[in-house]
Amino acid sequence: MLFSSAISLAAALSLVSATPAIRRYVSSAAPRKPTSPLPAADYSVPIVASVPRSKAKQSLLQSLRESQAAKAGSNFTTVLAGSDFDEEYLTNVKFGAQEFMLIIDTGSSDTWAPQVGYACFNLENKPVSQSQCAFGTAGFDTNASTTFRTDPGTNFNIEYADGEFLSGTVGFETVTVGNMAVANQEIGVVNKAAWDGDGFNSGLIGFASPNLTFVFNGTNPNDDDTQLPYNPFFYSAVQQGLVSHPFFSVALNRGSFAAENSSDLDPNLGFIAFGGIAPVEVTDAAVTVPIQGYNAATFTPENGTDVTYFYYAVDVERMSFTGNDLVFGTTNNIILDSGTTLDYVPTDVADAFAAAFDPPAIKDDDFGVYTVVCSATVPEFTVTIGGVSFTVDPADNLFPLGIQDDEGNDLCASGTFDGGPSTGAEGNVFILGDTFLHNVVATFNIETDEITISQRAPYTSESNNARRRAPASVRRRNV
Repeated sequence: MLFSSAISLAAALSLVSATPAIRRYVSSAAPRKPTSPLPAADYSVPIVASVPRSKAKQSLLQSLRESQAAKAGSNFTTVLAGSDFDEEYLTNVKFGAQEFMLIIDTGSSDTWAPQVGYACFNLENKPVSQSQCAFGTAGFDTNASTTFRTDPGTNFNIEYADGEFLSGTVGFETVTVGNMAVANQEIGVVNKAAWDGDGFNSGLIGFASPNLTFVFNGTNPNDDDTQLPYNPFFYSAVQQGLVSHPFFSVALNRGSFAAENSSDLDPNLGFIAFGGIAPVEVTDAAVTVPIQGYNAATFTPENGTDVTYFYYAVDVERMSFTGNDLVFGTTNNIILDSGTTLDYVPTDVADAFAAAFDPPAIKDDDFGVYTVVCSATVPEFTVTIGGVSFTVDPADNLFPLGIQDDEGNDLCASGTFDGGPSTGAEGNVFILGDTFLHNVVATFNIETDEITISQRAPYTSESNNARRRAPASVRRRNV
């Protein structure tokens, strides 16, 4: 979930202060092929569900653009699952002994859940029933937890660009994902929420930088001016010595047409793994690249030693696809984000790719996507990072819309979307979301600030034809 909160990216840079230390190394400026296979994860946890992408996610990304100028069964692997069109991935997380299904997000950092008895509001800040917020549970009962303690004199406060907001208290709790229990993890306990829920998720667990945490000094969210960065869940796990290596790894499985058109939970949507690479088959195509930081003076992304880290952004050298002789050079600001359904690429790339469909995909302003008949032939899309080319299966670029054209043909959308022009004084922020991530395993090293990207082995023929995902931008939530 790419954050646009009460503070902008530039403001966030100005508010960054001392954060609990994680041992860091200066990352190599040059991409490199991993010298040996990545170690298997200590913990591999299933992704157990997915839910509709929040409107906040979409508007936050837009705000950022505008302002930016382990084997299954091994100790620490968890499984991911999905519901309502497979748009946001969930896994089971325990606060003490209480279990919740939380959104997994590499584009944000806080871990939070609503408190029992929380107040629900609409976007006009008027009180409404809790059913309007539609969390998956009644919330976290702090009084029933023997391991929870409050953090007095602080508050948790996020305000989204579309008007959604969350605020509450802050505390420390034992947070467990799979078999990995992190003691004294700082969490947000939401007591006031304006949230466009889905009836499944009960909050979020973030894996991005400490600089994207939103805890503030003081108890009044209306008076927030001092951000208090803290170590997110996996940073704490590394600091506590719970993993063999400072890696977490994400492998997102492609959802099926049937699952994407159902609001039921879709199990086995992949893994999030801790301490090594996720337990899925990969090929020899792999590269390790530095994460881009942000220049505190110019608020622009760059590689270097004197930078501030927020998102998992990398240099992408070019994008290309079959049936086209052009190779598109790209911007140096492309974020890997598990919480974004589509790939957001420069306009010239998106337009040319849509035109290469047979028949061509047409930009539909009503839906905000490129639409095409689902029987179309799709070119294979390739992204080159660090000199290594990674292919996107055509199945990931045909998402069912659940509608038909005038001739009765089922309509789909392209998974590659127009993210805006790549030229200009400030440029745009571009995203490699689930469309790309279905085809690779991304392993993040939080000590060296590097990402290893590994091409996944091809899906089976059966899954290749059947397992696809629908875009969030064309789905309506039943709130």
